Amino acid sequence: MGETCALDKTLYTFSHASYLLPLTHTHPRCSPRLDNPLSSITYIYRQPASKRLQTFLLQSETTSGSRPTASPPRTIPRQHHQNDQNPSLLHLTRHANPESPSSPTVDTLTISPGGPNLFEDYTHPAYAKLQTIGREITRQVQPKAIIVLSAHWQASPSAIEVNTAASQPLIYDYYGFPPHYYKVEYPNTGSPALASRILTTLHEAGIEAEGVNRGLDHGVFAPFLVAFDPEKNPLKSDVPIVQVSLFDSDDGECHLALGKALAPLREEGVLVICSGMAVHNLRDLRGSFGKPGAQAYTLSFDAALKEAVEQDGIEAREKAMVALLRRSDARRAHPSFEHLLPMHVAAGAAGEDKGRQLWTLPEGSMSWAQYRFGEVEAVGGGQL
Repeated sequence: MGETCALDKTLYTFSHASYLLPLTHTHPRCSPRLDNPLSSITYIYRQPASKRLQTFLLQSETTSGSRPTASPPRTIPRQHHQNDQNPSLLHLTRHANPESPSSPTVDTLTISPGGPNLFEDYTHPAYAKLQTIGREITRQVQPKAIIVLSAHWQASPSAIEVNTAASQPLIYDYYGFPPHYYKVEYPNTGSPALASRILTTLHEAGIEAEGVNRGLDHGVFAPFLVAFDPEKNPLKSDVPIVQVSLFDSDDGECHLALGKALAPLREEGVLVICSGMAVHNLRDLRGSFGKPGAQAYTLSFDAALKEAVEQDGIEAREKAMVALLRRSDARRAHPSFEHLLPMHVAAGAAGEDKGRQLWTLPEGSMSWAQYRFGEVEAVGGGQL
């Protein structure tokens, strides 16, 4: 049986099954990425309560075909504080409300979430920023559905994977954390109908795509627990979340094309969120703790990203975004590019929307820059 999905005035009927689309061509720009030298990464974990440092190994997920094991999620008590830490980048593309023809096209945002400790590190200033964006989404945007892309899911050099499951356990794709980190739960529901719509849209754009059953990784559930706190600022229960992979490729144009392919869904009430870091060097993270300021490459690349995002016109912005990958400081800011490429997807999905930086915090070997493409219509008129 099929499922009818009314994302706008048009009704779409899709199969519930996961399947490989019978594609006859792929996007010509999707070339293999450079080898990732990081088979494992030493990461520093700052436990907020005691401020002590722990080390753990965060398994690299950039090897094509590797998938972390999901553990059954369970709810645990959570404290709620005004501030929180988020060390990774989140990007969201906002759409026009199809039921309100006079509403402007929803804008695109980039936010800095973080590692698995995101939902529990309450003092970092980036957390309050993420909460603000979450409230803006639930109160102003009110999406019908969310498509999310994370730095922690790369499929293959020439193909994209889309989660077609209605429900799957979370993926605890990290190591060495306290036991309760493997029991955290983020309530969410997928949409086989929307997933099938995404697969069709990608196919029509010449991008090979396959449906799979997969839970949300920590690049999604950690920031979502902060932005969309299930108790204080939940998404509506009828708003499904469908995760889409990146390519396992370092090709910026390929990921811009992926964003362009997803862009039409914005007009159907679907919000696109991309999660990654503006600057992300785990190798230098340990040495950065306890030292004021940021690494020189953090500052220079953060500034270059701002310049690229804020270019006028689609062509100029895309050229600048691709050029970022060739900068002399690119491999210091991003030893591997999976945390940067979500920004390219976001820029592609933004279309003609103007990009601007809302806030940034270069800190050590990381940057938590936030961007918006377009403007948000405030309740009662005006812009935020």
